Amino acid sequence: MTSRGAGRRVRKPAAERRHEIVAAAARVGLEEGLECVTRQRIADGLGVQSGLIHHYFPVVEELVAEAFARATTAELDGLLPEGEVAAAGADGPLGILRRFFTLISGAEFDNVSRLWLNARHLSRYRPVLHGQVVVQELRWCRRIERIVERGVRERVFRCEDPWGAAVRILAVVDGAGAYVNTSADRRAAPLADLARTLAEAELGLPAGGLRMP
Repeated sequence: MTSRGAGRRVRKPAAERRHEIVAAAARVGLEEGLECVTRQRIADGLGVQSGLIHHYFPVVEELVAEAFARATTAELDGLLPEGEVAAAGADGPLGILRRFFTLISGAEFDNVSRLWLNARHLSRYRPVLHGQVVVQELRWCRRIERIVERGVRERVFRCEDPWGAAVRILAVVDGAGAYVNTSADRRAAPLADLARTLAEAELGLPAGGLRMP
């Protein structure tokens, strides 16, 4: 497959081209919404023919689902890096969660909150996307569960049900994020510490235990 436009045409390896298409679709999903992930929109952004997008994604819903997965995986790895979760680092599970709650208290991840809202709504009507939403939700829960389990083993946390704690923490994080489209200017102060406060209670920590020192 070749790139469109002036100058020398470049044939890219299939894996590289597919990665490029999904990355472009993820950007569109984050910035404009998953409804805007169409073959023509992605082709125009990459400067290629829409037939090229069809070649890699004959079913456009598969591209939408992969775009969502790419964006939310990047979010997860940015907030709770896999290597830090698994490694016995200096900060440990307490430091990992302190960093997590500090990061989500800002506006940096608001576009991803919007993407989750968008995907959950569309998944009612799009089975392929629905399946990917479920997969990503479970990945998030399992990663937090692993942090909690590690904290329990290291006697930093007290928690009898790490899975349940992970689900409840994420439910509150998502619940606060649900206001991002409608009242962002008024939600910050009342909701700022809601998820952190719940997590401290779930993990047997004192009030303020998940604040950065």
